[in-house]
Amino acid sequence: MFSSVWNFVKRHKRKVIFTGALVGGVYFLGKYAQKKLSDMQEKEASDYISQARRQFHFESNQRTCNMTVLSMLPPLKEAITNQLNSESLTALLKEKPANKLEIWEDLKILSFTRTIVGVYSTCMLVVLLRVQLNIIGGYLYLDNSVGKSSPSPMAPPEVQQQYLSSIHHLLGDGLTELITVVKKAVQNALESVPLKQSLSLMEVEQQLSWIRAEVEAGERNMSWFLLADDQNALADQACGLTENDVVTIRLLNETRDMFDSPDFSTVLNSSFNRGFSRLLDNLAEFFRPPPGDSAPFAASDSLPLAKIIPIINGQINSICSETPSHFVQDLLMNDQVKEFAANVYETFSAPQDLQK
Repeated sequence: MFSSVWNFVKRHKRKVIFTGALVGGVYFLGKYAQKKLSDMQEKEASDYISQARRQFHFESNQRTCNMTVLSMLPPLKEAITNQLNSESLTALLKEKPANKLEIWEDLKILSFTRTIVGVYSTCMLVVLLRVQLNIIGGYLYLDNSVGKSSPSPMAPPEVQQQYLSSIHHLLGDGLTELITVVKKAVQNALESVPLKQSLSLMEVEQQLSWIRAEVEAGERNMSWFLLADDQNALADQACGLTENDVVTIRLLNETRDMFDSPDFSTVLNSSFNRGFSRLLDNLAEFFRPPPGDSAPFAASDSLPLAKIIPIINGQINSICSETPSHFVQDLLMNDQVKEFAANVYETFSAPQDLQK
């Protein structure tokens, strides 16, 4: 029997060798494929977990943005009302002074200026914090990533504090300059409009459009009011910059780069449009017929300017409300702002940024 098998092998030696090699090759190829498949599945699982973790961190960061905006509205309102104090004028009017008409004219300009500045600055606050907190959020994600190449944090707490303190420009010099620009536009539009003249909601909207056109076509880019265009004050020091100072300056420069992008201008303008649209919705409630009146509301319904002034003047309480008002909610839920925020976070949380 064994000699028969041996004779068979000798006669078909080459075929046997080839078949054995083929079977062995297939076996090892199968093991290799299994390992590759296992590696791919592990990588897919790792990528999925990483993406889910990143998405969770992003959503948590957006909630932080919203809460930060709400916490900054009271100081913004205080900064606006300190510079545009209409309450002092209304108090004077209650005393029935001889120059009553002059005070009413001042109140007209101040009330419209205050409300329009409130809309602009609140929109700017929302967009500025969305950008800043998503830049920081992206770096914090990298700082906490597994396999991070650099042991030093990219956004330590001291840097975060320095960087976010730049918002004082919007509440300080930026706001002062914005008030100057808006007040001039309000005077050009409304100074010649008599207090007794009746205006419909459509006519008020037209006045706001004229004021916006002058403000937004001014010499200064609207982003200047958000962040000073000169180098951070830290950079003015001849020497002695700490490592944190250098990182803060880099973050500010990256923020300015974001502001220079066409997408940012589109988002900021979208926020302005949303803000002024909500303002008009708020004003529309005062132009409606009183309860019980069967007359339908018409956009042509009008009120004397003297009656519109107190309505306009009181809008600051809705615009800069620390409780989530419809005005603030509209700005926070603006899809274009949310999409831009996602792009900022995506850019600064990408792993390649570790190499910078």
